[in-house]
Amino acid sequence: MKYSYPTRRELFKKSLSLSPFFCTPGLMAEALTLTPRQTEGPFYPDKMPLDTDNDLLIINDSITPAVGIVAYLRGKVTDVKGNPQRNALIEIWQVDNNGVYLHSRGGSRKKLDSNFQGYGRFLTDSKGNYFFRTLKPSPYSGRTPHIHMSVSAKGKEKFTTQCYIKGEPRNEKDFILKRVKDSNARNSLIVPFNPVKGSKVQEVSAKFDIVLGWTPES
Repeated sequence: MKYSYPTRRELFKKSLSLSPFFCTPGLMAEALTLTPRQTEGPFYPDKMPLDTDNDLLIINDSITPAVGIVAYLRGKVTDVKGNPQRNALIEIWQVDNNGVYLHSRGGSRKKLDSNFQGYGRFLTDSKGNYFFRTLKPSPYSGRTPHIHMSVSAKGKEKFTTQCYIKGEPRNEKDFILKRVKDSNARNSLIVPFNPVKGSKVQEVSAKFDIVLGWTPES
């Protein structure tokens, strides 16, 4: 089946359709659960791809997409009171459908999907929202499926964590995830990747909010 991949403007509209509403900052009666820090790991790209935008499936003007299940990853970056963190740089990196990272030592170069960007970045908007089009994460030896994520902002310490798939059996034995002892904190890292209603190519969508100990911008 021939599939027409959307433009960046269409991707933005898609993100809005997957996000019917956003919480209004300051209206939360209770403090939110802080997102746990997790290791950056050894496979942050040692050489950046030719394209570093928030669409990891298409590199620049290529017409050949990456292989795998399309995933729309969105969320909101806030402090514990729900105040949005605007203009924060969100970075994500992950393995391709074959379990290979972009990093030169992140798996067999022969199996690397050269059409998968492997890394992307996005600046949060005025409400702290971010959006990526990527692949549903795949497992590799020793790790459950996950997406590495980091948040950076001027004058703030870089924050790194990982996003996991709810219902994935490998989560129970993952040594990185098991380091988070508090159940509420651990569960905040695990989100459902739900089928996109009406999709003809088995796309999924996930919402991963990041709650930081940062103070709001002045």
